[in-house]
Amino acid sequence: MAFATTTAATAAAAAMALTPQCAKLPGATRQCRTRTSICRAAAMATAPGSASTSAVAAAPVTARLGGRRTASSSVAGMWRQVQGCDDWEGLLEHPVLRSEVARYGELVDACYKAFDLDPASRRHHNCKYGKERMLEEVGMAGAGYEVTKYIYAAPDVMTVPTMEASTSGRGRWIGYLAVSTPEMTRRLGRRDVLVSFRGTVTPAEWLANLMSSLEPARLDPCDPRPDVKVESGFLSLYTSADKTCRFGGAGSCREQLLREVSRLIHSGDSRSDTSVTLAGHSMGGALATLLAYDLAELGLNRAAPITVFSFGGPRVGNAAFKARCDQLGVKALRVANVRDPITRMPGVFLNEATTGAAVLRPWRESCYTHVGVELPLDDLSSVGDLAAVHDLGTYIALLRKPKVAAPRADDGGGGGAVIGRVLEFVGWQRAGAMPWQDAALQMGGLVQTLGLI
Repeated sequence: MAFATTTAATAAAAAMALTPQCAKLPGATRQCRTRTSICRAAAMATAPGSASTSAVAAAPVTARLGGRRTASSSVAGMWRQVQGCDDWEGLLEHPVLRSEVARYGELVDACYKAFDLDPASRRHHNCKYGKERMLEEVGMAGAGYEVTKYIYAAPDVMTVPTMEASTSGRGRWIGYLAVSTPEMTRRLGRRDVLVSFRGTVTPAEWLANLMSSLEPARLDPCDPRPDVKVESGFLSLYTSADKTCRFGGAGSCREQLLREVSRLIHSGDSRSDTSVTLAGHSMGGALATLLAYDLAELGLNRAAPITVFSFGGPRVGNAAFKARCDQLGVKALRVANVRDPITRMPGVFLNEATTGAAVLRPWRESCYTHVGVELPLDDLSSVGDLAAVHDLGTYIALLRKPKVAAPRADDGGGGGAVIGRVLEFVGWQRAGAMPWQDAALQMGGLVQTLGLI
């Protein structure tokens, strides 16, 4: 099944129709103008006879041998399948898919290697290197990507006075955007636009993770869809702007991303295919999912296929959020260690597996639900090591190992056991943590599950 396309006339008409609707929404004019311009660009990219349209309509990358569908063994020959055009049906054990997903995991790991954790450094909580040499400095000179922009995020959360001064509202380096080099483009069979997000590191991000109440996303001011709800902490991280103006008024994480992704999609050679890959670990997986939904609402997945590769990612939104993502054709592959408790948060008690219970039906709209397809991993050597089960290095190593059967592990005593594992895990991750963090996290596990904050 090919990715969805639209005619130029239909897309242009839809884009033009947005402005009058948006004018009725206070404070939405500037965002709607941005949306309209993006939709017009998407319409041009998918016009009949354009390179993008012809590529989507090209011959399928699978062949029929004796009535059985078989995939090409090269990345270039099956890149649309790797990006999820068939929702990875029958591909979860394919060595090409697992190798590609592991490769994206390494590109996410570069964020951790380049992140400056030295309080005495002038680059504290930012990238240690300039974007021209970042991948080389972290040992990935041959990664095949050129970094085009750094992304900063500033969660708007109330902080405790004992933590570092003025943490709330200050931008921190959260990841980067990159585009494949000509050589890598030939190997992949298309030009690849990459957005890479790290996971939780800073104190403000830990607090944002505990803000698990569901909040309407309202990312499309022309159609707010109040029933589509996401975790308030992730939404804050995605939409809040840096209040200190340390980065020249770059705007929120969302504004930075939409500008650069749109630019990169439409700046490529119109004669070649382009894909957009959003990869992130832990909290970064949540941000990647939010961005994919946002881009799809703007219609940019009609200009280029957009795919999420999430490593150890938590749930992001409610059932209506998942349904809307499915309706928009959001492609997300969730790589999950079955022993990783973070993949079951938030919503330990109220989630897609428990909404069928009659006693929980009144809370159905408040139940967290995973988006996309799960690629389960398991490793008996990590049993009991709560730091290792969530570590990105573990995920990458498991992807590169021969496939091991990985049924979804039992909660081991219900939601309370999972919460306990999360709290224990956080303690492992934060050796020497400050007292306020310990107190917040001890309360946060239960509060998050019950949705009280």
